Amino acid sequence: MVVIAVMYPHAGGAAFDLDYYMQSHIPLVRRLWSSLGLQDLKVLRGTPGPDGGPPTYVAMALLTFTSMDAFKDAAAKHGAEIFDDIPKFTESKPVLQFSETL
Repeated sequence: MVVIAVMYPHAGGAAFDLDYYMQSHIPLVRRLWSSLGLQDLKVLRGTPGPDGGPPTYVAMALLTFTSMDAFKDAAAKHGAEIFDDIPKFTESKPVLQFSETL
């Protein structure tokens, strides 16, 4: 299994439309990638730390795929459509982290 963390930085005051993200973008990702190896998708919303400071990331999606090859195939088939949707909910550029479960 491979986990892709898609993290949206809380820097520069970029707006983030959480309603659009949860009601439109996440369902789009599920619809396009579930049949291509997406096994799980969790969304985390950043919250202030113990000192009350802003979170490092406004939101984070954790996408679990059966393999890196499955992710590459899904991204090749529908990545453009998914990434073209990002400006509809934020100006922030997502940071991607690829990991494997241990």
